[in-house]
Amino acid sequence: MNNSKQEKQVAVVIGAGDATGSAIARRFAREGYSVVATRRNADSMQTLREEIEAEGGVAHTLACDARNEEAMVDLFASIERDIGPVGVVVFNIGANVMFSITETTARVYQKVWEMAAFAGFLTGREAARAMLPRNSGTIIFTGATASLRGGSGFSAFASAKFALRALAQSMARELGPQGIHVAHSIIDGAIDTAFIQDNFPEKYASKAQAGILDPDHIAEQYWQIHCQPKDCWTHEFDLRPWQETF
Repeated sequence: MNNSKQEKQVAVVIGAGDATGSAIARRFAREGYSVVATRRNADSMQTLREEIEAEGGVAHTLACDARNEEAMVDLFASIERDIGPVGVVVFNIGANVMFSITETTARVYQKVWEMAAFAGFLTGREAARAMLPRNSGTIIFTGATASLRGGSGFSAFASAKFALRALAQSMARELGPQGIHVAHSIIDGAIDTAFIQDNFPEKYASKAQAGILDPDHIAEQYWQIHCQPKDCWTHEFDLRPWQETF
């Protein structure tokens, strides 16, 4: 971590994966934010850091287990102390698994809840603690179709995403009057990722026609949510390709 504190605001992306999370980090970096991107393995974000720096941006890529309370407390404290004031926080950890209910073990269920719900709580709490003294900031939680309805084989994932949505609603009602914009996205559709490319090659080959979401287009919507004036805030927004059934 760079020990010279920056004056510019910081955008924190918890769960900066290769697709959506990285795209969000790059989008905010282009607007002049110092980006702090986290995953459990910092080495997996080397390309992201190099991309941002090549465009003249500032990026800090840090290893952090968002399920660990002490690690999350330390993360936000060190950002505020060493990098700059936290202005934006995006919680973007994925935890999508598919098991029949009889094959869903207690370990799977608990792990998915820890990743998608408990880690979201820790992120939101620490973000609020950083932002409240300034009465400003944006916190965005990435949700999914499973945030709205459960599906066969998705008992663990949907339960965790339901919990994350409820957290976002509660935080929005509490923090909105104090100047902090809390929003929750519903991303309804396949995203352009290596997983989709590897597992659905025929669909991926014609991705423009297949309606696969472009991570850069998702990131643009996150930026626009952050830019909204206080008298016209969106709490929940849904993103889906034109032919997606819903």
